[in-house]
Amino acid sequence: MTVAVIALAAAGCGKSSNESSGSSSESGKYSGKGIGLAYDIGGKGDQSFNDAAFAGFQKAEQEFKIGGRDVEPNDNESSADKVQRLEQLAKAGYNPVIGVGFVYGPAVKEVSAKFPKITFGIIDDATVKAPNVADLVFHEEQSSYLAGVAAAKATKKNHIGFIGGVDIPLIHKFEAGFDQGARSVNPKIKIESQYLTQTPQEGGFSSPDKGKDAANGQIEAGADVIYHAAGLSGQGVIQSAAEHKVWAIGVDSDQYKQSSLAKYKDYILGSALKNVGGAVYDLTKSVVEGKPLSGEVRGDLKSGGVGFADSNPKYQAMKDVVAAVDKAKQDIISGKVTVKTQ
Repeated sequence: MTVAVIALAAAGCGKSSNESSGSSSESGKYSGKGIGLAYDIGGKGDQSFNDAAFAGFQKAEQEFKIGGRDVEPNDNESSADKVQRLEQLAKAGYNPVIGVGFVYGPAVKEVSAKFPKITFGIIDDATVKAPNVADLVFHEEQSSYLAGVAAAKATKKNHIGFIGGVDIPLIHKFEAGFDQGARSVNPKIKIESQYLTQTPQEGGFSSPDKGKDAANGQIEAGADVIYHAAGLSGQGVIQSAAEHKVWAIGVDSDQYKQSSLAKYKDYILGSALKNVGGAVYDLTKSVVEGKPLSGEVRGDLKSGGVGFADSNPKYQAMKDVVAAVDKAKQDIISGKVTVKTQ
């Protein structure tokens, strides 16, 4: 579940980490140029969602000895910009071509129809139905349930908080799981909830200052554990928690291990993991081996597609919290607990 620590600044639209031509795989079935990866809002360097995808991109490049190109988004870009980006990758011969984030849904649908021999992947969207498209989705509510259990066991005030980047159904899943997990420990726990923006274009996933302001407000209201599902904005949440000496819970990547957050890591209780890097790697592996994945591919606790990172020694020392989270995980895997998505 652990993803690599990547701390690179976001760059311009044409930025490529590697544009080698690639070589045929050992199986001899692969003749593509490598992986094409198009980032979501916030870009590379968010220490969360996009960097998890980049870790899978790097692992696949190295293991399969293929090339790759990763491309940054522009601020306030249109759907046409996304279409153009994916078309450029497909025309250049990259295979698979992966859109990181649900915002690529319309673009993947349009471009995949034009390039039927190339496999496309889209992360966090299950609406694109085509024989050459893999919908790479997750049970985020399950890992968020574990975050809720951890928060409710760790709080000293029976008062915790949730901060979502954008008020959309995907992020509602994070909140629903978190609330259910927390209330399984204490039905009367007080939970603050806030969404930073109504649309991605307003910066809900890319504005650490918005995240910090929201966390400051929740901490002033009395919350002493705050879970964010806010991408790059979550860095502000974590900074605020550290400054106030309360707990933060990270998301998507193991944020305790992220280099740009190192000064705050003692206050990162854990992270609700989403193995985005594994999804990128697995799709690339399937293409290289000549058996490309397609349709819905959904990661859950049982498959290791989601989880809860326990890297912080301070968390590991809280034996009652660890035991509660471990039990919750087993209850979900066994089917004893079904986690709500809204």
